[in-house]
Amino acid sequence: MKKVYAIAVTMLAAMPLAAQETYENVKIATEDLNGTARYVGMGGALEALGADISTISTNPAGIGLFRKSGVSVSFGLNSQQGVNNAVGGTKTNASFDQIGIVFSQRVDKTSYVNLGFNFHKSRNFDQILSASNSLDHASLSKLTWNKAADGLLYEEYKDAQNRILPDMDKPYITCNQLDAMLTEGGLDYDSEKKDWSYYDADKYRFDRSHTGYIGEYDFNISGNINNRVYLGLTVGVHDVHYNHYSEYSEDYPVNNGYYGITVSDDRSITGTGFDFKAGIIVRPVETSPFRVGLYVHSPTFYELRTSNYTTITDGDYTISSRNIYDGNFRSNYKFKLYTPWKFGLSLGHTFGSQLALGATYEYSDYSATDSREITDERYDAWTDSYHTRSESDRKMNDHTQDMLKGVSTLKLGLEYKPDAAMAIRLGYNYVSPMYKSKAFKDGALDSFGSYVSSATDFVNWDETHRITCGFGYTIDKFNISAAYQYSVTNGSFSPFMSCNDDQGRPDYINKATYCDVSNKRHQLLLTLGYTF
Repeated sequence: MKKVYAIAVTMLAAMPLAAQETYENVKIATEDLNGTARYVGMGGALEALGADISTISTNPAGIGLFRKSGVSVSFGLNSQQGVNNAVGGTKTNASFDQIGIVFSQRVDKTSYVNLGFNFHKSRNFDQILSASNSLDHASLSKLTWNKAADGLLYEEYKDAQNRILPDMDKPYITCNQLDAMLTEGGLDYDSEKKDWSYYDADKYRFDRSHTGYIGEYDFNISGNINNRVYLGLTVGVHDVHYNHYSEYSEDYPVNNGYYGITVSDDRSITGTGFDFKAGIIVRPVETSPFRVGLYVHSPTFYELRTSNYTTITDGDYTISSRNIYDGNFRSNYKFKLYTPWKFGLSLGHTFGSQLALGATYEYSDYSATDSREITDERYDAWTDSYHTRSESDRKMNDHTQDMLKGVSTLKLGLEYKPDAAMAIRLGYNYVSPMYKSKAFKDGALDSFGSYVSSATDFVNWDETHRITCGFGYTIDKFNISAAYQYSVTNGSFSPFMSCNDDQGRPDYINKATYCDVSNKRHQLLLTLGYTF
């Protein structure tokens, strides 16, 4: 078996514009259930009940129900169940989750104007993902050569070291970073023997460690009219810090032994975004505490930068994008991402001062996620800042529309107060599947997002179930709350996209073997509050 050799050259060393890929975008576009312990303990079902700082990022009108000013801070401990510490990841992590303040000002006998600010982690990326399975006459290397057989790879490999940009007028050019490395410096197909079994691996192993978070900074103005109508508006700023490191290994049977290839991927995504949220809560009957809430979220308008290193090794020899251009090369580019609109309907009712019930339904169509290419970036000397222009990546957006679908979220919550100082809370939170039944990561798209791709794996996650509980206690102006959340999401992992053949070439078929994976998480949350 020939070993990895030569210098690997990435294809797009000087790419000035790019767009991210569907499965990577989902990590940024989705959110966790997180906030104050009261909010989490009730499953997040406070969008009509209000009077909790966490509603600033869901239904802004909930801040309008505050009658006193207050400040709160929350800390958490997150642990992933049933995983091992792999490639540097840790399954238990402490977290600073929330800090916020509300200033409430009475403007007449029954009306208030409130101002609020809150920071919370809308997304905690800490996760370990491991998968392994057999392969039946298939491999990542065979996938690359199947693309070559279909004319999907850039042809001028002899000039690869001098190549900085592909000819974008050629629609068949879909060679990505990993394809280029496998072809230039990877397993060498023997064109004389035409022996496709050269690429037949019989098993694979995969490990990835995700770290980082998205911090959301929300600024709110809200109020009420005669304690019947509550209105709110929130402007949010999102701060993205995402990292992952993965290792994918394939074993090829050779002379009663195995020859192994390992591909590692080290990627980060950073950047910022902003959005707008508006909401209303109404008490339809003046003599009843029953409330109805409606709210809408604009897309989050992200401008992000992603960068990565890719390495291929057989244990004896290693080729890496780090080696290119005197070790200074790193695949690094900007892109824009616009998440979909979100709509919510909520109901809330209180029974005296002892029992509160809440229910919320949210909907967001993730197939409408907009991946955008940055087409121009200019420096403005007057403001000492850069301004960018962008356009939709139509190929990737078409793929997103084919792979993703609308997502429904159901939140149910209960709070019971056996006395005025103590509260007991229960909640349930359900999120429907985002991926269509036959979704896959398409590495053959004529898209910038495919060109710069350095990983072929993907997971089609199913629905998410969250069960929550908690308690609270008030002493004078101080309050303390604790919550526990258990969440589980199952999914199906694939190391790469499958290829079928319609030209009668059985050895050309390259079908990946899926593997069941699960993300089971425990969260403990503590909130300290003060009312003034």
